[in-house]
Amino acid sequence: MKHCLVVDDSSVIRKVARRILEGLDFKITEAEDGRKALDICSEAMPDAVLLDWNMPVMDGFEFLRELRKLPGGKDPKVVFCTTENDIAHIAKAMRAGADEYIMKPFDKDIVEAKFQEVGLI
Repeated sequence: MKHCLVVDDSSVIRKVARRILEGLDFKITEAEDGRKALDICSEAMPDAVLLDWNMPVMDGFEFLRELRKLPGGKDPKVVFCTTENDIAHIAKAMRAGADEYIMKPFDKDIVEAKFQEVGLI
């Protein structure tokens, strides 16, 4: 079973993402900010990260830059999931190492399609 880390400061978004991803046969770990997510990745690197951009403590962009520096940190597929929809944000995320981008609000079909595109399902 593949492991996905869901990183979002909204407990509602984490809950929705958990339901969708568990339905796609993923084991889920949750973090409410980038700092906690980095700690989790240092312990056990996930196969995938569903990542919010705007969070307290450490935002998604900073988390992604730090993740990619960790041993094995280039391996997880990272899918940004955010309300930031301008092309500059998307380009910045992709340059930093994101594999895909999802706009909020999202549903099962969108998540499934993006995870298929990056080869996770």
